[in-house]
Amino acid sequence: MLNLGWVPAFWLDIFDELLYDDNELDYGDEWNLNFNYTQTDEITKVQRKRGWKVYSHCAFGKFQCGACRKTWRSARAVVLFRYRVRNGRGTVIMRPFGQACRQCQDGAFYLPGFTRKEVEHALLRLFSKIRKNCYGEEESDEASSTSSAKVWTKPHEAALCEACRLGICCLEDE
Repeated sequence: MLNLGWVPAFWLDIFDELLYDDNELDYGDEWNLNFNYTQTDEITKVQRKRGWKVYSHCAFGKFQCGACRKTWRSARAVVLFRYRVRNGRGTVIMRPFGQACRQCQDGAFYLPGFTRKEVEHALLRLFSKIRKNCYGEEESDEASSTSSAKVWTKPHEAALCEACRLGICCLEDE
């Protein structure tokens, strides 16, 4: 099932399922997921010293214009994760990036909806990064090879992409 709009609770539920039911980060730390709709991929020296890391993920999403209700699919729906673990507490701060409607050109960015499979894939990639960067584990081959199935969409229009405008659309994995 594809959520047509941005549903934070959908991400929170799957995050908790993977974390606690599947023990994806079984290190005894308590992890939580928050949302910040203004964060960027830039980390200051102070933030870096405090342990913050960034991971940008490109997923398949579906968008709907709030004005004309037109829908479109994109293989470049970008979500940005900022994460760290400190004193037994892990924090993930997530931001989805929107796309503007080609038809309306109203300057508004609409946030994507995702299938459960895409959310799981994004979070499993994130957990792999956390295991590597926070706990010193080697990144598993399976985490990097479980890429999403290729979905054909129209060519990406950078002018309509919020992440492109900020220079962080589909960055290569760090």
